[in-house]
Order: sequence, then C-alpha cells, then structure tokens
Amino acid sequence: MPVHAATFNDLDDLSRLFAGYLAFYEVPRPLPEVRAFLASRLERGDSVLLIARDEAGAALGFTQLYPFLSSLALAPAWLLSDLYVVPAARRKGVGEDLMNAARAHAERTGACGIQLETAKTNLAGQALYQRLGYVRDEVFFTYWLSLA
Repeated sequence: MPVHAATFNDLDDLSRLFAGYLAFYEVPRPLPEVRAFLASRLERGDSVLLIARDEAGAALGFTQLYPFLSSLALAPAWLLSDLYVVPAARRKGVGEDLMNAARAHAERTGACGIQLETAKTNLAGQALYQRLGYVRDEVFFTYWLSLA
C-alpha cells in the first residue's frame, strides 16, 4: 500500500479522510473548517501527515504526527495524534502500513519513540498497536484541562 507524506495536492482527499476521523470520534466539523486546519498544518509544517492510497490513487487513510521532546528520555519523540482508515479498507493492512510509515519516519528523524492514545472502546486499534509492539502505559494517567 503506497504511503507518502501529504502535500497541498492531497488536501481535498485528506480533508475528507479527516472529516471521517472526526465523525468516528463523534465530533464532526464542517469540511471547510477541517480543510483550513489541515492547510495550516501543511503550511506551517508543525505536523507530519502521511496518506495511504491504493494502486488506483484512491485515498484510504491517514495518520498525523506531532513532534515533541521527551523530558524523561532527554530526546525528541513523536505524538501519533490521529489514525484513520476508511471503513471499506479496514482489516486490509492499511492501518498497519500507516503505522509502519510513522515508525519509519520517527526512526529517520532520530526519535526515541512514538506516543499515542486511543479510546478505551477502540479495541481494533488497540489490537493493532499491541501487535506492532506498542505497550500500554500502566504507570501514568492522562489528564485533560478543557479551555473551551
């Protein structure tokens, strides 16, 4: 499955994928708002967006990584913030290909690791992450302060 770093040429497909991701997590947003958010990420280069396409060029999924510094490791790391595969392409290796592309990117950039979080109900995602060697944190809790 071809996976490549997204560019502005991918913005329309990426926007539709991201809208599907938001709908999956039950926080839908208008497509123009999604497109503006992603265009800003691409323009600023403050995240890495990877997109998977089939051999015919149809967009099947994406992942988004944000850089951060691991204070405990004293090294750069990546936050895998988003992963989404269209329903018709699930269980066909697309998610795994995206995850492996994210890992390859992290290794190329000298990162000490990749951090992610997922919904407790996302059992399919959890199984994928564990199969790929991700270990669920049993030491730290995640907290969130909403400023909205």
